[in-house]
Order: sequence, then C-alpha cells, then structure tokens
Amino acid sequence: MTTTDLNGQAAVLVRAGQAERLTDGPGSLITLFADSDSTGGVLTSNRATLGREAAGTPVHFHTRATEFFFVLDGALQVLAGEQLLTLHQGDFLTVPPRLPHAFAPAPGATADVLVLFSPGMARFDYYRLLDRVNRGEASPAEIAASSERYDNHYVDSPIWREARAAG
Repeated sequence: MTTTDLNGQAAVLVRAGQAERLTDGPGSLITLFADSDSTGGVLTSNRATLGREAAGTPVHFHTRATEFFFVLDGALQVLAGEQLLTLHQGDFLTVPPRLPHAFAPAPGATADVLVLFSPGMARFDYYRLLDRVNRGEASPAEIAASSERYDNHYVDSPIWREARAAG
C-alpha cells in the first residue's frame, strides 16, 4: 500500500498480513515487501527466512544495484567475492554491484534476513519465477534465461562449492 502526502512524497506501508510469501526451495520462504515500482525506483526489499535445510542462493552478481543484508535472527553464511563470512543477528553487509556473492544459513543454523537492493530493481517477478520452479510449474532453464531481465548473473565459485559441501 502506498500513500501520498501534500508534497507528493510517498510512504510505502506493507502490513504483515498483506505481504506476498513465496517458497523458492525446501526450507526457504521469501516475503515480498516493496519493489521498485512502489518505491519510485529507490529500493526493492524482501525477507528471506531460511531453515537449516535451505540451499540458499547460487553464486551470482548484479550489475546495477548494491545488495544489503541485515540478519534479524540466526546465522547467515555469505560469500562476498572470495571472502567467506558468517553473519549473526544484528550484522549488516553491503555487497556492491559486480561483486560475486551467495548466501545460505550457516551450517547447522537457521537465518532470518532483511534483503534490500538499491537502486530498486523490478525483482518480484524473479522471486515468483523461483516459486514456480520450486512447484514444478516452470523450468530451471527459465531462470538462466532471465539473467539480463532480473540482473542476476550466475558464476561459479570453488570457495562456495567447498564451503557448502563441508557444511
């Protein structure tokens, strides 16, 4: 929901019961808050709630936006370039454009994370695509074909592969 004051400035309010929730894999819930169309392109925001069994994201980078992570609860394992980090409740991380990164719950942990992109990117349809793939209604090839549209460019990282295999 968006409201506008007399100066034309918009406040975006999303009530907990109104937020769209999607599942992109076992143990992974994405709650959609505000996409670029509702924020005037300023940001895109969602919440990732990751169970112990959640695979997390593959290694990727964005060319146009900085991605921000704020850990609400639990522990999040993150690849940022060639650094492997573990973020805990209250930790904040900024990942600039073009820096390969990935994230998943730390081994043996769950993670609840606020994720922001700035400037905003129309990403909600990307999350909906992940949900359709998870339900068997779309092909993983559609994710690969959407790289340019959603500014998700997938790359390989031996560091991430080894870290996730060890966990």
